[in-house]
Amino acid sequence: MSRTKWRLLALSLALSATAHADERDLWMFAQWAGDHQTRPFREMLVDARLYGVVPIHQLLRSASDWKLCHASPFAVPPASNWPAVRSTLSLIQTLSAQGLLRQFEVVSAYRDPRLNVCASGAANSAHTRAFAVDILLPAWADPNPLCRFWQQHGQAWNMGLGRYPSGRIHLDTAGYRTWGGNGSADSSFCARPR
Repeated sequence: MSRTKWRLLALSLALSATAHADERDLWMFAQWAGDHQTRPFREMLVDARLYGVVPIHQLLRSASDWKLCHASPFAVPPASNWPAVRSTLSLIQTLSAQGLLRQFEVVSAYRDPRLNVCASGAANSAHTRAFAVDILLPAWADPNPLCRFWQQHGQAWNMGLGRYPSGRIHLDTAGYRTWGGNGSADSSFCARPR
C-alpha cells in the first residue's frame, strides 16, 4: 500500500474515533421535536447568527442520565437563559474558528433542575442556571489547547472549563474557573496563569 493510501486510511480511522454519547440521534430528536416547541429557540439562534455552531439535536440534549432519571432526552432552555446560550455558543464558535475545537459532540447542555439533581449535577450547576455544554472529543484530540485558551482568554470570556474522569469537557461562560476529576481547581488539567 502506498504512503498516501496509508495516510488516508489513518485519517479515516482517526475521524471515525469520535466517541458517541448515546442513542440520542437525529431520528430521536425529530420524534421529540414533533411534540415540543423549538421554533422560538431556533429563531433566536438564527437571529444571533449562531444556528449550526452545534447541531440542534446535540444542543438540546439534556443530561446523559435522562433515561435513568425518567426525564426527557432533550430540553429547550428557558428564554431567561438565552443570553447565556448566545455567550457560550459564541465561545464555541471562536474556539472552532481558531482550530482549538475541531471535532466534538455535545452530550449534555441545558438541564431541568430536577434532572440535574437526579443526574448528580452540581447544586448550582451552570447547566441549570445559565447554559453549559459537556462535550466529547475524539480519542486522538489534545485538550491542552483549550487549556491554553482558558489561561490566556478565559477571564475575558468568563469561561468555565472542566474535565471529568470520563474525559468529558465542560464549557460555559458562567464564571472564570476550572476544575478536574474531583471537582476542585487543584485537580484541573489547567493551572491558573501566574
